Amino acid sequence: MPVPKYDDFYNVVLKFLADGKFHAVDACKNFVREEMQLTDADIAELKSDGQPKWLARVDWCLITLEKSGMIRFQDAQIQITDAGQKISVEKVTMKLLMERGTPALVEYVQNRRAAKKISPPPKIETPEEILERVHGEINDALSDELLSLLLEKSPQFFEKFTVKLMERMGYGIGKETRYSGDGGIDGIVYGDKLGFDRIGIQAKLWGTDKVVNRPEIQKFYGALASSEYGKIDKGLFVTTAKFSDGAKKYADDQHIILIDGKRLAELMIEFDVGVSTQKIYKIKRVDTDFFSDEN
Repeated sequence: MPVPKYDDFYNVVLKFLADGKFHAVDACKNFVREEMQLTDADIAELKSDGQPKWLARVDWCLITLEKSGMIRFQDAQIQITDAGQKISVEKVTMKLLMERGTPALVEYVQNRRAAKKISPPPKIETPEEILERVHGEINDALSDELLSLLLEKSPQFFEKFTVKLMERMGYGIGKETRYSGDGGIDGIVYGDKLGFDRIGIQAKLWGTDKVVNRPEIQKFYGALASSEYGKIDKGLFVTTAKFSDGAKKYADDQHIILIDGKRLAELMIEFDVGVSTQKIYKIKRVDTDFFSDEN
């Protein structure tokens, strides 16, 4: 179903604040999402500026209620006012709020309308810019699909895949370690063809919404230093998830390379792992030399 209209949000927000206490704005938004039973599709629906449509409508609702004196803000918290508690209409709408004629609200709405009238015209894209944008959108959709497919596979498959990706990127022959009791090293690849420079790999097949924290990187670093394969000086931690700031900082200090889900999908596309070329478009230009040669 489409995201509810602006006027549908007012009564839900006032219901959340009905106890008269201060509440966090984020808690209000969570209540609205659950109370209105917004689906994943509703949550994912975006405005032209990239902002989630439902959040933009909640924000508009909160601002106009505040400007009309129905609620008050204090830092990142909100509270219903006496005016908000006393309103007795069955449904609060923007039209009703404007009819009440609260000066702050009237001025705010008028300024918004004036700003829209003088907003600059939309930028006209060149053909090259359109191609770049569409190419990016196609790759973004492909990245999501690749990660979804990886998450359907087994951890063993992911370990083999990671080694194969490194080989495709130009590193030497790699190998997976045994699945159980590998001491925290899931694979080894070589930075040179003769195998002098070894790189230890940790591969975590986690949901894209999960976060790899610092302790996981610390355990991997310990495994590199004391594995049954001898001391390994370089480490690569690959995951379909994300990394916390703490994990990134520790990895940087220990010279461990991190590849998260987003970067992993980009590398798969760049090095043709798990993808194939469907169509190639040639972009041509005028050959000025041809037209300048009078002979």
